Amino acid sequence: MSEQYTVGVDFGTESGRAVVVRVSDGVELASAVCIYPHGVMDTALPSGKPLPPEWALQHPEDYLLVFKQAVPEALKKSGVDPSQVVGIGIDFTACTILPTLSDGTPLCLLPEFADEPHAYVKLWKHHAAQPQADRINALAAKRGETWLPRYGGKISSEWLLAKSLQIIEEAPEIYAHAERIIEAADWVVWRLCGRETRNTCTAGYKAIYQDGRYPSREYLAALNPEFADLVETRLGRELSPLGGKAGELTEEAAAWTGLKPGIAVAVANVDAHVTVPAAGVVEPGRMVAIMGTSTCHMVMSESLCEVPGMCGVVDGGIIPGLYGYEAGQSGVGDIFAWFVKNVLSPEYASGDVSVHESLERESARQKPGEHGLLALDWVNGNRSVLVDASLSGMILGLTLATRPPDIYRALIEATAYGTRLIIETFRKHGVAVDEYVAAGGLTKNRMLMQIYADVLGMPISVIDSEQGPALGSAMHAAVAAGVYPDIRAAAKRMGKVRKNVYAPVAEHQSIYDQLYAEYVTLHDYFGRGGNNVMQRLKRLSQQVGA
Repeated sequence: MSEQYTVGVDFGTESGRAVVVRVSDGVELASAVCIYPHGVMDTALPSGKPLPPEWALQHPEDYLLVFKQAVPEALKKSGVDPSQVVGIGIDFTACTILPTLSDGTPLCLLPEFADEPHAYVKLWKHHAAQPQADRINALAAKRGETWLPRYGGKISSEWLLAKSLQIIEEAPEIYAHAERIIEAADWVVWRLCGRETRNTCTAGYKAIYQDGRYPSREYLAALNPEFADLVETRLGRELSPLGGKAGELTEEAAAWTGLKPGIAVAVANVDAHVTVPAAGVVEPGRMVAIMGTSTCHMVMSESLCEVPGMCGVVDGGIIPGLYGYEAGQSGVGDIFAWFVKNVLSPEYASGDVSVHESLERESARQKPGEHGLLALDWVNGNRSVLVDASLSGMILGLTLATRPPDIYRALIEATAYGTRLIIETFRKHGVAVDEYVAAGGLTKNRMLMQIYADVLGMPISVIDSEQGPALGSAMHAAVAAGVYPDIRAAAKRMGKVRKNVYAPVAEHQSIYDQLYAEYVTLHDYFGRGGNNVMQRLKRLSQQVGA
């Protein structure tokens, strides 16, 4: 019998990546990347119309370009005959939503709405719906909604409910024309197979779908009377399971991709969640952290627990039969990129190595605590455990002797402290975390990974794939195509991980324990009501800049 292959497509924040994978053993034969032409629109629409603060939009046609460029390029580089490819799967950043017509046409492609910001894709890091999120949380707490504790007691401004409520309140004509409000993950699958589906993962973690239902019509009406019909008219109640078959590749999509029409199209998934089995993790207690522009922390348990500040717990949300827990940090790699782009001295931007490599080299020469700095990792708000996008970053201990490598290292350490707080919160509330498995682009930074091992005080394993989400999507495609009976079987054959690559250094761990205690003090003071100066500063900035 000839070898069979699947294609996994990972839609990230700035680009989409396609990988061709052999289903018998998970070997990745080739990959290709397509940069989104419109990128992240956070200052203006394509027309030049300016956007308010905290906005982050994208253009849906950029996603289709990934199918037209990255998939055929990866297929060509792999040398695989398209007739041997049995399925395609995708994953996406979430929550990333767009309003469409009933046939899937995005409203931003209609001439009358080309200059309306609310007609475009709202990217995961669109934080302008924080006022709506605050009201959602306050009303849910007042009414005693049973789903609220499943999300750590707070719904994020990044999620579907807040973003949709923002549309109806700021652009009611867009909401009125929107016959669907759909995750971009499900939208691209719709374009591949011609059939609308909604995956259980994004519905559970990002659209408040718990115990077989969304928030009640009565609750939605209490938020806004015009919002009452959100579920019936724009979401729908039929969900598709992970690893399921959404449909078959259409003739049109086959022409885009170079694949054969009729192959299996897997139900969509979230980039973080799909990476878990790609690392060979299908058991409780093994945390998989996808470390990139942001970080998502995924861990599973046989028990249902309520963990403050978690992003959600969903039955079967990652692996069938287990409760999947998610937490996260809104900014990690984005913080380092911000520093390099906006703060760094020009002397580090020259030479034969990249800026990050130059900073890593100099920072690695320091001992823990040597630079005298302590930072809070909230430059893009806090996702867990405070769930507050209005928070901002801070660096304490600056002197005239402080140099760029000092700040760079302090920012890395701050993200590690944030991860430790997430892990300790899980453990405190009954969810075991016995192993830390790292995935994502930041795993290439050896200094960063060692700092994490030292701060967490536990060994770090690393996924043995540079395209973890795309590999995970290819694995789900293999399940959808019937090659494997379920994702556990696929993970056993196709998952890749290198065990205990980094071990904590006891001497470093002792110093970081002290610094972490100081971090927690700052975290609680600025994040739990001791001093709300960050929110006041942001409000003042917005008022003056209006």
